[in-house]
Amino acid sequence: MLVLHALSDFIDCDFAISGSSPSYWYEGRCLQSGNRLKLPRTSISEAIAHGLMQQLAKNDCYSLEGKMYGILLVELANGEQRVLKAFSGLLNGSSVVEGWVPPIPGRDEVALEEAHTLAQLDAIKQELFTLKQLTERQQYETLLDEFEQQLQAMSDRHRHCKHQRQEKRQQICNTLTKEALTIALEQLDEESRQQGIERRQLKRQQNALLQPLQELIAATDARINKLKQQRKALSCQLQAQMHASYSLTNFSGRSLSLQQLMPGGSPTGTGDCCTPKLLHYAATHNLQPLAMAEFWWGAASLNQDKIQGKFYGACAERCQPLMGFLLSGLRPISIPNKDFYITNPLLVNTLTHLPRPNVFESNEFPPMKGEIPIIYEDEWLIAVNKPAGLLSVAGRYSDRQDSVLSRLRHLLADGMALASVHRLDQETSGILLLTRDRHTHRQISQQFQQRQIHKVYEAILSGAVTVDRGKIELPLWGDPENRPYQKVDWQHGKPSLTHFQVMATEGGYTRLEFTPLTGRTHQLRVHAADPRGIGVTILGDRLYGCSAVTTRLHLHARELRFQHPQLEKTIHLQAITPF
Repeated sequence: MLVLHALSDFIDCDFAISGSSPSYWYEGRCLQSGNRLKLPRTSISEAIAHGLMQQLAKNDCYSLEGKMYGILLVELANGEQRVLKAFSGLLNGSSVVEGWVPPIPGRDEVALEEAHTLAQLDAIKQELFTLKQLTERQQYETLLDEFEQQLQAMSDRHRHCKHQRQEKRQQICNTLTKEALTIALEQLDEESRQQGIERRQLKRQQNALLQPLQELIAATDARINKLKQQRKALSCQLQAQMHASYSLTNFSGRSLSLQQLMPGGSPTGTGDCCTPKLLHYAATHNLQPLAMAEFWWGAASLNQDKIQGKFYGACAERCQPLMGFLLSGLRPISIPNKDFYITNPLLVNTLTHLPRPNVFESNEFPPMKGEIPIIYEDEWLIAVNKPAGLLSVAGRYSDRQDSVLSRLRHLLADGMALASVHRLDQETSGILLLTRDRHTHRQISQQFQQRQIHKVYEAILSGAVTVDRGKIELPLWGDPENRPYQKVDWQHGKPSLTHFQVMATEGGYTRLEFTPLTGRTHQLRVHAADPRGIGVTILGDRLYGCSAVTTRLHLHARELRFQHPQLEKTIHLQAITPF
């Protein structure tokens, strides 16, 4: 089966770009030495991945389900370069597909157990579906609603009757005496007793009809819970069997099972991701990795955190814990002014022959540590020109630790005292301001909160804008079930205000200047994309619907003006727009 592909299958070697720093590092620590091992995602691997995306786009079968795809650029023993490609999990129900890297060995060993367990899981799935469609559940809800309406109507009528009896008691006490009064009061009391009996009869009737349904529903729910527990136990058992049989090999020639690598347990799907499949195949076939890239293709993931055509790093739960082992045994080879663990001169030569499909291409990638441009610095403040693709501050997981703040804290003598007073989206480039002491941080933060900071952004929108200038006021809300997506929500949203002005029209695209007066998450991106705003997405903003092929979000924080709290003068910072 053909697995190694020529570069020309993905890229046109007549195109050229300049060499640039990797946009991401796959990295981990060697289990034996503790050394940090790295594999880059470079311009060439991204270009190859874009070529694969174009192939996937021609066949609808790849869009049926969303999943991660990956490519690995490798060098053969004779110095030639080839490309491996892989998909996560199954592709249209199959683990082995012509032209793609095969799954990790070991699955065949548990094939019978897997088939038997999957059949059991399917039977449980079907029974759960049937139980959840229980008609008596709807019947119970309908009857309960009817009884509640009857009870409410009866309560309203009894309340009215009680009020009438109270008035009547007052009246007869003033007009009747002795025996006639006693008889009249007894009649009123009897009427009250009869209404109480009527209420109790309705409740008994309700219980007689609803209790059998309640018992049936309770028994059904208990069965559902039991089936879910069985499903979980079977899944865990199958996962343990598969992980005990799955064997990964690294470039030192050492092989370990997933169970040995992650003895504390691992999430479902570990070992089926692109990264371990690609690296295991390379290690077992004497192939030297040069660069790798992974991206999502197909429908958005369930929690909407994966977008078609966007590059992603190693997943924190499944792949990152394996990286140290998988990369072990790779020989470190350096090139001038770079510190790659995995590269060679042939890759440098290849970097001069790559296509750049984006019409508004910027060659800017996150620089290596020590290369963040500082545009202003004094004893209280530091301002940098953040590149697109680099986080402002570190994230939660191990693959999101590289950031402006973490790099500066590592590089500067007083770095640990640095604090960020605002943030830019990872995809946005431009001016980012940090403080060097708590007092200054509090003062600058107050200026941001009181909207005393003047900010100007420049963007390219993916279409024509019908008005030259305007103001956008929309309430924005981030749905906690669909992060990081923001939307206009008139009930829950927080007010946001942006002024905009068209700067130029360039080949069907619009260059725009934004002046935000508030600082909501994704404010400019939503104000551009939403039909109640401008109605045209920022070029490269896949999250909000831009389908154009591009390697970055065309949004840049160009200017920042504020009052220096210590120098007591206005500071006006500017950073040239890179696109």
